[in-house]
Amino acid sequence: MSDIYEDPGVLAEYLLFHYGRPGEILPPDIAWPEGMSRALDFAVRTTLHFSDQAAARGLDLGCAVGRSTYEMSRSCSHVTGIDFSHAFIDAANELRAGKTVDYVRRDEGHLATGLTAMSPEGIDPSKVSFLQGDAMALPGDIGGFDRVHAANLICRLTDPVLLLDRFPELVNPGGELVLATPCTWLEGFTAPEKWPPGDTLAWLQGHLGWAFDLVKRTDEPFLIRETARKFQWTRSMLTVWRRR
Repeated sequence: MSDIYEDPGVLAEYLLFHYGRPGEILPPDIAWPEGMSRALDFAVRTTLHFSDQAAARGLDLGCAVGRSTYEMSRSCSHVTGIDFSHAFIDAANELRAGKTVDYVRRDEGHLATGLTAMSPEGIDPSKVSFLQGDAMALPGDIGGFDRVHAANLICRLTDPVLLLDRFPELVNPGGELVLATPCTWLEGFTAPEKWPPGDTLAWLQGHLGWAFDLVKRTDEPFLIRETARKFQWTRSMLTVWRRR
């Protein structure tokens, strides 16, 4: 697994991505393209694809700095967030403890702005927990979950099939699985022989279709600010599955 996600600069980008206010990401004095504004709050929007009813256990794989884990806890009794990055999990646990996390937003060259991340309002921290771990080698006794969320994770794993083959065990019968992936298969994360042989959706259906019904397929854009003039705008393919 790449150690890029231990870099303090990348941690700051993700804190802004998850917890930054719209005006901190897209200052209001600039006429930004409308599509950029619609791409904000990705970590919130992906969790809204679960059904409305309350659930017991939730699992957020590749939770990064934890915003989607918190959002899932609004309708789950307890949610466990797991990420491979120690830096991400350390920051998520700081927020869970009621602390704030200071970070620096790069603007231009040596210019930067100090910002502060805090947990979202209306969240009960006792309903979430964060663990450092490998999504391809989850503990055998982790149990089953009513909701599993994995956003922008699949195409960052060295062997994604190890996780795909585990999903039928992780998701309880009748439970929901929300997957999002920009399908950006890169050799730096995944060897080409581990990529889907064709399109990613057909590959997912081939691995999951025997145990899950595909409920929905849509797209969710997301925006990561690198500097005041450089952004990553990406379209993630989102699928919702129900365990038979």
